Amino acid sequence: MRQVLADFSVSISELKKNPSALLSQASGSPIAVLNHNKPVAYLIPAETYEAMMGMLEDYELALLVEERRGDKDHAVTVSLDDL
Repeated sequence: MRQVLADFSVSISELKKNPSALLSQASGSPIAVLNHNKPVAYLIPAETYEAMMGMLEDYELALLVEERRGDKDHAVTVSLDDL
């Protein structure tokens, strides 16, 4: 059985009835959307989603930096005056 990673959960049919009330009840916390008692989606506030996307971008950039650090032997030396 899959683990539910939210303090609040709701069935798809309950979600269809009154999504605004559920969002208010959750007070910004994630809501697990269940189908046959299994999580099929998570409903999160827009601000949380935007923050997660920012963190993912930062992580991907950090991976790129680490990858390029390994290529130091291919680096070209330049001075600030040359730029």
